[in-house]
Amino acid sequence: MAPAGDTYERELKYLLSGDEKTIRKMVKTCSEEETVAYTSMFDHPFLMIRAAGSLGVDLVALRWDFSFPIEVKSSEKDTLYMSKSERLGDQADEMLSTCNKSHIIPIYAYRLKGVRGDPWRIFTIPSDCPLKGTAALLRRRIPMLDVSRGGNFIMRWNDGMKLSDFLHYVGLSCYESLPPEEAVSYEEEAACDE
Repeated sequence: MAPAGDTYERELKYLLSGDEKTIRKMVKTCSEEETVAYTSMFDHPFLMIRAAGSLGVDLVALRWDFSFPIEVKSSEKDTLYMSKSERLGDQADEMLSTCNKSHIIPIYAYRLKGVRGDPWRIFTIPSDCPLKGTAALLRRRIPMLDVSRGGNFIMRWNDGMKLSDFLHYVGLSCYESLPPEEAVSYEEEAACDE
């Protein structure tokens, strides 16, 4: 039997890659809005790659409009303190350093066990590194991990962005079927939200 972490890595991989069986199972307890967002992956999936090694990256999501590394965490508790394990803090620092060099956004996906509806929340790591294009737009949208007085990262599930909301947002980039005069650019969409 696979460790729980591997189970949730696979679940997220299959959700984002548009696996029908995994998505149908996920949406059984989701709201209509969450279901629409998850099922959008049928038509606009990511290419998902499981990352090997201990750089603090479990998955890499690739698509024509967005690409980002993902570290997956799961717990029965709604708060994860990275200070409880030196390895967790080191992983986050390594992931941030690697992402900053490439000017991409690091994503943490937090799966709360035993919850109905959308059990996934996403976060990014606080950083002053300049990002461009779609990565910059994502960073403005995605909640940052909290930082304790001691400088350790804290993930509070209730403060994260629902994965379904994230999927809805990245789905806004799929406007290729609109006539050019009706298409809304990322910059215009982001300006409307400010």
